[in-house]
Amino acid sequence: MLRIAVPNKGMLSEPAWSLLQEAGYQLRTQPRQLVVEDHDNQVELFYLRPLDIAIYVGQGAIDIGITGRDMLLNTDTKATEDLPLGFGASTFRFAAPKDSPINKLEDVNGKRIASSFDKLVRDYLSAHGLHADITHLDGAVESSVQLGVADLIADVVSTGTTLRNAGLRIFADPILHSEAILIRSPHLSESDKQLQIFKRRLEGVLTARRYVMMDYDVPVSKVGAAVALTPGLESPTISPLHDQQWCAVRAMVEREKVNQTMDQLYDVGARAIIVTALQASRI
Repeated sequence: MLRIAVPNKGMLSEPAWSLLQEAGYQLRTQPRQLVVEDHDNQVELFYLRPLDIAIYVGQGAIDIGITGRDMLLNTDTKATEDLPLGFGASTFRFAAPKDSPINKLEDVNGKRIASSFDKLVRDYLSAHGLHADITHLDGAVESSVQLGVADLIADVVSTGTTLRNAGLRIFADPILHSEAILIRSPHLSESDKQLQIFKRRLEGVLTARRYVMMDYDVPVSKVGAAVALTPGLESPTISPLHDQQWCAVRAMVEREKVNQTMDQLYDVGARAIIVTALQASRI
């Protein structure tokens, strides 16, 4: 059976559980349940701390796991990123006091940095030929400068409101753009059959979330213009109608562009435009 680690708590947990459920896997029924044996799908789910998942996967105790790219890079592990999952996005940035002379990456050299992701920051600085004294903190990193523990911080930034309230400002390029990812043990072959089935299921759910199915009728003389707006993945399906001056078209369209596409199709001459949500797919 394929052994899979999933986050037991934190911002990645519920989106990860939802993804697995939509992919057809059995989840735990009790909050304290740590292991689920899904014999129908030949997998075992292990609910683990997000920070520990990369360690277990890297050591081969677990075959694959869902965690954050930031957590993978902040762990000394042989696990590798296998598939981005499109949720849990975050950005890591440097921030310094508003009146600080620290304005660019080179100014970080030799300074004191507070961060919850010390290995990630250390590796980033090393790749740029820089060095700093990094203090590991598990929380409230933005308070470290005011308390005299650090000269600047490296932390997750969303809107930047928390940093501004702490008298800090962002500078330099992002250290990392992170999101939830599927990671794989070095002991598991990329061609493993169970792994490939699992990945196809996840990719099918992600595709279904990204696309919708669009059907519409269009005059035969306008098919070229309509198809240019809805090329589909490989090619749209075009079927003749009883009225030979019209045909029916079916194509997958990106969900975020659906209303704009409908407006454009209507202007071309398409009618009876219908959109249907996708539940699952195999592409």
